[in-house]
Amino acid sequence: MANRLNQLLDFFLPRFCFSCNSKLNNDQSNLCNTCFGEIHQADQIRLQHEFIRKFADENIISGFTSAFVFEKDKALQHLIHALKYNENFRIGIYLGKKAAQLCKDTIMRWNADYLIPIPLHHLKKAERGYNQSFYIAKGIGSVLKIKINHNSLKRIRYTGTQTELSLTERRDNIKDAFKIINAKSIKSKNIILVDDVITTGATILECSKILLMNGAAKIFALSVAIAD
Repeated sequence: MANRLNQLLDFFLPRFCFSCNSKLNNDQSNLCNTCFGEIHQADQIRLQHEFIRKFADENIISGFTSAFVFEKDKALQHLIHALKYNENFRIGIYLGKKAAQLCKDTIMRWNADYLIPIPLHHLKKAERGYNQSFYIAKGIGSVLKIKINHNSLKRIRYTGTQTELSLTERRDNIKDAFKIINAKSIKSKNIILVDDVITTGATILECSKILLMNGAAKIFALSVAIAD
């Protein structure tokens, strides 16, 4: 019955792939099978390399994983662009579920108490309408039954885009941009920070520092995608 209803809805309200714009079948969501098949999963060799390159020297992050490899002008970028700029928050839930399914074994070994989405400054959140990382975390939480804590970490300084900045510039740009609102809620907790794409890791490291300074036990990082 549900399948018949979906077919009927797709007939009157057809859905299209966010990457190639082809019509989706009723069993497809957001991307057609061809475009989804072109997205590269992040294997263990790549993840280990990225952990060493982005996090190991700081000795702050206890673990890190990511579902996919971010590639410019490819299907995943088109999907994340639609999530962040086309007011389609449901894509965040979809990507969170995919990340949870692909990274489940690693995530469950972390024994996390909370998922904390990387917060947006209130001006950027008002401009965008929502925090995309919250909906990614919501998708992850729905699959793995991990609670979301989105009230303890706050972004207090508007930093603008970091896309064109170097690693050093990103770290300077993001310094002191966050504060803890409720330290009691994170005390002695294992926390997973959730973001859409991790590039240099500067934002993750800055958030992790303040969480650990305020009593968190361990910090882990999880993203939909990893980028160079």
